[in-house]
Amino acid sequence: MESLRYLYKIGRGPSSSHTMGPDKAARIFKTDNPEADEVKVYLYGSLSDTGKGHKTDVAISEALEPLKSEIIFTKPPYNVPHVNTMDFVAYKNGKEISKARVMSVGGGNIVFEGSTLHDNPKIYSKNSFTEIAQYCAEENIRLSDYVFQTEGEEIREYLHEVWKVMKKSVHDGLVATGVLDGGLGVERKAQLLYNQGHIDEREVTRENRIVCSYAFAVSENNAGGGVIVTAPTCGACAVVPSVLKYMQEKKGFSDEEIVKALAVGGLIGNLVKTNASISGAECGCQAEIGTACSMAAAALCELFNMGLGQIEYAAEVAMEHMLGLTCDPVCGLVQIPCIERNAVAAMRAINALSLANFLSNTRRISFDSVVDTMYRTGKDLSSRYKETSQGGLAQVELRKQED
Repeated sequence: MESLRYLYKIGRGPSSSHTMGPDKAARIFKTDNPEADEVKVYLYGSLSDTGKGHKTDVAISEALEPLKSEIIFTKPPYNVPHVNTMDFVAYKNGKEISKARVMSVGGGNIVFEGSTLHDNPKIYSKNSFTEIAQYCAEENIRLSDYVFQTEGEEIREYLHEVWKVMKKSVHDGLVATGVLDGGLGVERKAQLLYNQGHIDEREVTRENRIVCSYAFAVSENNAGGGVIVTAPTCGACAVVPSVLKYMQEKKGFSDEEIVKALAVGGLIGNLVKTNASISGAECGCQAEIGTACSMAAAALCELFNMGLGQIEYAAEVAMEHMLGLTCDPVCGLVQIPCIERNAVAAMRAINALSLANFLSNTRRISFDSVVDTMYRTGKDLSSRYKETSQGGLAQVELRKQED
């Protein structure tokens, strides 16, 4: 597995697969072809279907500047190796001089076809929760210790920076008001949620309201093109920060304790990325929001000093009940149902924490098994429900507009 640096990425929204990945690919291709005076980019699959809504063309064009560029949204059928595939073609004086095929595989990660030149180094030798848990049990260490042992102290410093950006994304989302760009007329609701408290409000109601307001804040910040941290993607970036910020405020956890929680959550996300997928275009929203929910649940368990079995149970429960979740963004925007979905997943992560506290010894399904099941389920899903805006809620809204 790769470093957590390649899971937790700091950057601008609204989509890790559709903006961050293509932006990175374009910058690398431009650097690799210094003689080029023009670049054409062909987008396939989900990048073509929802690229305009996600501002994929804008991200690529800006990354290629000052080169002249042309972005071509191709039409199906797509005969490509991955649903988020791009072809870059470089020209000089009108003559083709270079080309590259790049896949945006989720979380801002990219793969150049036929090349390992731009691959991220693998630093973890163990690639399953079972292997890692067995090692930690034998060494009598926590999962967070395993992360720091594997990555070195530098990752601790990086996770402190990640947490700083996560907190700022909550703040920025809470102070912003108005309507999000894109044409759907979606109004920012985080501030409204946050300020709806009453004197006689019950504790459980307040928890729901505050956690959801934090999730709305980060999701709306992402949808507006603000700076966020992929956890594991832009579209699912609000689940982890919302629950960790709430628990830090409620229980007084230190930033160092939060960093340990982020290490464990990141390890869970890394396992999904390695053994399945974190791409909504490849496996539906279960791959994005399901993974984010698992990451948040495991992180919460680390905060509360729970054992290996409890952490695994929480992560497994969080993913299990997201199985089959479709990715059907209305108009290709990371707004409906994405923003609300982050809030719902945040509350589910807290529920998974509670269940793990009482029921972990009854677990029958391993985390590794549910990850494999999620991947198989995602492969079986119709492409209409995998970030193409061709089915589900996206079609409901389209029919309304047509009527």
